[in-house]
Amino acid sequence: MEIERKFLVAELPADLDRYPFHRIEQYYLNIRPVVRVRREDDQFYLTYKGQGLMVREEYNLPLDEASYEHLAAKADGAGICKRRFLIPDGDGTIELDVFDGAFAGLLLAEREFNSEEEALAWQPRQWMGREVTREGTYSNSRLSRLQPEQIRETVRGALAALKSEPPSKPE
Repeated sequence: MEIERKFLVAELPADLDRYPFHRIEQYYLNIRPVVRVRREDDQFYLTYKGQGLMVREEYNLPLDEASYEHLAAKADGAGICKRRFLIPDGDGTIELDVFDGAFAGLLLAEREFNSEEEALAWQPRQWMGREVTREGTYSNSRLSRLQPEQIRETVRGALAALKSEPPSKPE
């Protein structure tokens, strides 16, 4: 089970370069339910995600590189490339995604939790902007289905939303 909250990022943390990161490339074979293939550094996965926004089933199965390449070639829509920074946060980790390629400029942060209660009690960090957990607008599976102009509009929209709203209050 995956329980997570997602936020647009108002500004990158000043010390971002001190955190480890993964290079991620992923493609979607289906979006209802979500079936994707992912390359994370030198590891490969097939992932199934059930329905839901904050809480949903998630299963990861390991793949070899040849299987990943074979399935990625069958994917529909845009591939998503990003660097995922791992920022320690209490007993968990904030995953900060800095998108590349067609999605450059888009910044999203996710935080996973052990329970819904824990997720709802957690306070976002000051550098985070608007919460988009329940919107679905910024789900990677939805982003992958956008046409080039829609991608540009989505990235511009995210940046505009951040300019019109104050950053989240620190805990």
